[in-house]
Amino acid sequence: MTDITARLNSLKNQIEQGKVEKTRAETNLQNFMKQRDEVVKEMADLGVTPETVDQEIERLEQEIEESLKQAEELLKG
Repeated sequence: MTDITARLNSLKNQIEQGKVEKTRAETNLQNFMKQRDEVVKEMADLGVTPETVDQEIERLEQEIEESLKQAEELLKG
């Protein structure tokens, strides 16, 4: 009987721990979703969407590369 009680108490503790973990995970999910929404809004303010951000990064990298080449040419003068 003691073994059954111990096992039941162990299961009860595991269930309670699971509830705590579930609550923590749900809170984290809400926080991450809020952060994601804020980042998407900031991106929209910059004229970029999650779908176009890679293209924008590539465009900016090319612009930087061209500017560096121009600066190097001017220094060779």
